[in-house]
Amino acid sequence: MELQRGFPLLLQQFKALFTKNIILSWRSKRSTFLQLFSSLFFIFLIFCIQKAMDARFSSTSTYKHVFDPKPIVSPPIPPCEDKYYVKLPCFDFVWSGNDSAKIGSIVTRIMTNNPGRPIASDKGNAKMSKAKIEQTHQHLYVVHSVYRILFLKTIFRIRYFSMFGGSGGSGAKVVAWWWSGGSSDGVDDSDGGGDENGGGIAVKSFRTKNEVDAWLFSNPMHCPGALHFAERNATVVTYGIQTNSTAVGKRGLYEDPTLKFQIPLQIAAEREIARSLIGDPNFSWVVNLKEFAHPALEIFSAVGSVGPTFFLAIAMFGFVFQISNLITEKELKLRQAMTMMGLYDTAYWFSWLTWEGIITLLSALLTVLFGMMFQFDFFLNNNFAVVFLLFFLFQFNMVITQFGFPYSSNFSSLYRIIWSLFPPNLLAQGLKLLSDATATPQDPGISWSRKGKCAPNDNECVVTISEIYIWLISTFLLWFVLAIYFDNIIPNSSGVRKSVLYFLNPGYWTGKGGNKVAEGGICSCTSSVPPMEDITPDDEDVLEEENTVKKEAKEGAVDPNIAVQIRGLVKVYPGATKIGCCKCKKTSHYHALKGLWVNFAKDQLFCLLGPNGAGKTTAINCLTGITPVTAGDALIYGHSVRSSVGMSNIRKIIGVCPQFDILWDALSGREHLHLFARIKGLPAASIESVAQKSLAEVKLTEAAKTRAGSYSGGMKRRLSVAISLIGDPKLVILDEPTTGMDPITRRHVWDIIENAKKGRAIVLTTHSMEEADILSDRIGIMAKGRLRCIGTSIRLKSRFGTGFISNISFAGAANGTPVRGEDVPIVNHEPVKQFFKKHLNVVPKEENKSFLTYVIPHDKEELLTNFFAELQDREREFGIADIQLGLTTLEEVFLNIAQQAELESAAAEGRTETLTLTSGTELQIPVGARFIIPGTESPENPKGLMVEVYWEQDDSGALCISGHSPETPTPPHVQIAASSTTNSHRSILGRAGPIQGIVIDPNQIGSMGSRRY
Repeated sequence: MELQRGFPLLLQQFKALFTKNIILSWRSKRSTFLQLFSSLFFIFLIFCIQKAMDARFSSTSTYKHVFDPKPIVSPPIPPCEDKYYVKLPCFDFVWSGNDSAKIGSIVTRIMTNNPGRPIASDKGNAKMSKAKIEQTHQHLYVVHSVYRILFLKTIFRIRYFSMFGGSGGSGAKVVAWWWSGGSSDGVDDSDGGGDENGGGIAVKSFRTKNEVDAWLFSNPMHCPGALHFAERNATVVTYGIQTNSTAVGKRGLYEDPTLKFQIPLQIAAEREIARSLIGDPNFSWVVNLKEFAHPALEIFSAVGSVGPTFFLAIAMFGFVFQISNLITEKELKLRQAMTMMGLYDTAYWFSWLTWEGIITLLSALLTVLFGMMFQFDFFLNNNFAVVFLLFFLFQFNMVITQFGFPYSSNFSSLYRIIWSLFPPNLLAQGLKLLSDATATPQDPGISWSRKGKCAPNDNECVVTISEIYIWLISTFLLWFVLAIYFDNIIPNSSGVRKSVLYFLNPGYWTGKGGNKVAEGGICSCTSSVPPMEDITPDDEDVLEEENTVKKEAKEGAVDPNIAVQIRGLVKVYPGATKIGCCKCKKTSHYHALKGLWVNFAKDQLFCLLGPNGAGKTTAINCLTGITPVTAGDALIYGHSVRSSVGMSNIRKIIGVCPQFDILWDALSGREHLHLFARIKGLPAASIESVAQKSLAEVKLTEAAKTRAGSYSGGMKRRLSVAISLIGDPKLVILDEPTTGMDPITRRHVWDIIENAKKGRAIVLTTHSMEEADILSDRIGIMAKGRLRCIGTSIRLKSRFGTGFISNISFAGAANGTPVRGEDVPIVNHEPVKQFFKKHLNVVPKEENKSFLTYVIPHDKEELLTNFFAELQDREREFGIADIQLGLTTLEEVFLNIAQQAELESAAAEGRTETLTLTSGTELQIPVGARFIIPGTESPENPKGLMVEVYWEQDDSGALCISGHSPETPTPPHVQIAASSTTNSHRSILGRAGPIQGIVIDPNQIGSMGSRRY
């Protein structure tokens, strides 16, 4: 089947990934809904805030334009109970100068002639209703700057009446005092003072202003204002007003003492002084207050004030979900799996970019439409395209979260340039510009033609909407390039990264030459890797394989029947000095592969076995390009893994079933196969039929439309196998493909793998020796980074197996049938053990009450026919129920190879283990040592006592002590070094820590027991 290449493949991969994003978004309806419609919630919050602030400022003209202000009639002196936070009993006002009859009459007329509300001596006689009082005071909240102008007008009119009234005076003198305290001595309660505790007196009088100060100091919050009168002569009366100038608020409303208390007292005092001086009690005195026409002195817009925060939150929804999707694909190695199947990075990035661009466009469009739906002037008056483009470009730019502030003339252009690199700052400034342009209903907003100009009423404008657009487009390109750059230099899941200057390598742009990469973190200082020493293999088959590969590599020709040729592959993870928080940590080199030479033939399955840490996964990662090689090379159908071009070609012809399922939970099995078929470049017309065939092969037809997240473990493994075979790859790598499968399904998958051999090479790793035995044409066992043996299953068993395995089961004496082990005396075993010892010179490997297991070496093969014939003749004599004979299993070979490699490694590194004897003595012995003399010399046992150590391998293949035999006398013929007897039993027990045990050559002892490992 002809696969697509070049740009058509790139376009097909883009379509496949874009379709995948659509399906995942559709399956994740909740997150998609939040991405698109979160703006409705946040704009509704802005709307609520705007309405709350409108209600709060509805009683003041500070936040709105005033074109034709309405006059306000002379406000009366309000009752003291209307003051916020007043203490009862209270007084409407207090006054000084009660030693003058004229002033007393003036005060009396002030109380009597208070407009709409005469102030009676007894508050209980007041006739004015509360509703009337509230109606009188409803116009008292005006702007401070206006008060001063009206105040000067009133002074002028008072002086006019003073001159009109007589000679020799300079007119009434208006003085406003704001005092904070004074002396409390000499308080005079006469003339209207009355009883303070009576609660019914409206005003209180004093003789001097000092007495007023003293009373106010002693009785705070009991009076809103004071009048101070002084009669200079018959034609001149002066007065002063004393109020608290602090504005206080209550439930969102502010009380201004100047307008509410000072001006009413001032108008009343001037009115009655003028009438007294001209002698006409009916003289008309009308003072109306009128605000100057003015623009809004302060501008409040919920969109401009809290909008940046909420609009940032809108953008963050999409940002968080996008980051989550990208990280999920990276952490689950989904992107890595697609890359191994030949995915172009360009297709990956542009598929995400296009999809997020569409989501961003819809989100920005809905944001503007919701803003218009709530009738915000910000959205209605500004040009639709201007607002939409700002939101779209910002959300497209969203990378980090900050708010901008240096967009004023107080900051230099350098600060603005640096700050503009972060899109949230640009959004904040753009919202501020659009908000200022629609601050009031009369402001026209910013049209498309004026986007390059500042709003007429914005005197602090240093950047325009057009400049913000340019910055957003520029920062988008900047952050996109940085995203690709960091994606290459930050270590991936395998710890691999490119050099920080990789883009300076011409080979990166041309696709030719090496693709140099490094390991470790960006802040790690990796040291140079020492060269590998040439290690000659101990096994003759491995040496022959190595010489064959070296010969072909030297001649520059590869056998056409060879699919993969690995030439001295070395992988060393270099040591590094990792700089952490206040500390440095140095790590040593780790040799994962120590020179691997091997051929993988076409039409064959090569099984790679080895314990954990042997280097199998590293070798596979090098072949698939996940991990770069340190030295050596590997040719896959003639393409080098060290070349970026070669690796690109290799990924087009390989299929990989990773150890762990790399699947999208939200995609179905059919959708997975469609996706990877497009990535591999299958023609669109054949994708459906290939997918159906693959599903049928792995018995997933009925679950084709079920999401992979609902699959069982075995079903997921079958789907992974089907994905690895999609596109007819020439090399298939299967990493433990049957894990989690039931026996029936596992047998079926084995058939699939067996049928897939034709026309391709297959590399299999598994921990199932049965699977390796059945499927493999050749087997290689690795340990400690080296290939230890290679060949067919039969050859490995014959060369590395311990020989033949014989199992002897015993029967009951009465009826000749096997019985429970505890019913058979162990003494019945002795004749059989003596028979095996006499004829074959072997002892049992395992022994219990019912069975004996023997391992018979290969050199005894010629004796087996006569031996087992005689044993069968004596079955009844020995009480034998059954005799079984078979070859050593592949598992036995595997364990022997792994154990030998561990022993070699332990010896090279000088590793020891601590052996604790029954007596409590601790000995340090080399790993794998069998017989130990603990140094217990005595006259009865001149060579001391000895023990046999039992070893076993843990999950990682390392040898550990499982136990030891009882202490027995050391045989006389055992040769012990002179230094061996220097320690006595007492000296051993006297030591604080473990001592060095004495190792004995097992060949000097012979077989003492039935267990070795």
